[in-house]
Amino acid sequence: MGNWTLASIAWDRFDASKVDPEILRNVKAAALMERNGGDYGIYLGRVFADDPEFSKYVREWAIEEIQHGLALGRWAQLADPAWDFDAAFDRFRKGYRLPLEATASVRGSQAGEMMARCIVETGTSSYYSALKDASTEPVLKQVCAKVAADEFRHYRMFYDHLRQCVERDRLTRWGRLRIGWSRLAESEDDELAYAYFAANEPPDAVYDRKRAREAYARRAYPLYRPMHVQRAMAMVLKAVGLEPQGRLNALMTRAGLWFLRRRSTQLAASGV
Repeated sequence: MGNWTLASIAWDRFDASKVDPEILRNVKAAALMERNGGDYGIYLGRVFADDPEFSKYVREWAIEEIQHGLALGRWAQLADPAWDFDAAFDRFRKGYRLPLEATASVRGSQAGEMMARCIVETGTSSYYSALKDASTEPVLKQVCAKVAADEFRHYRMFYDHLRQCVERDRLTRWGRLRIGWSRLAESEDDELAYAYFAANEPPDAVYDRKRAREAYARRAYPLYRPMHVQRAMAMVLKAVGLEPQGRLNALMTRAGLWFLRRRSTQLAASGV
């Protein structure tokens, strides 16, 4: 378990004058996704029902994910007192559901599931690090620092279990790369888009997946600095089973930065 609680946050240091309204919109969406950690805990608990020891870690992980959502949601309510976190979360859950009936991983094996989770934790740890560095509001910086540290620790937990599962499940390096790429491609899927919609659009709005996805990305992509991308690429390469540093990392970092800057420019021009 982590070493912080909501009471650890210096909420009295909140400075409304330093709230970036663009960042606020994405924090609201992130709060909904993190708060949904309970459903992910149920899903992973079923996938790893034959592994009681790891299932215990999954339950602790889910509790921490929920705490992330509560912390981000509380900050968003300080920044926008008119925002109803509970109502937005209820709206999100009605529009997006995980495959809770599944008894096996949608990735084909437990190793595949761990590979996918490593990619997710890579994305969240790098995003909250970027958000922390971009924000000047002191409470959000503190929350994001703690969440990013948790997400990196979660990555290590999933990576350690991935190493145990790979040989047993005969998941090749190519298989890990394929699953990792497919999960990266899902980073703009319905979960993120619907969370942005549920958190920010009025009750009578009609869900437009592409518009919501691009609205989130327009506010998220410019936050990344080279160090965030470099670290993320190292984590991806490590999970795939490749050397995390060196020429390949440098090449992927340059490609990642090029993509983020290009898409940021395109999305800014679109005005979503």
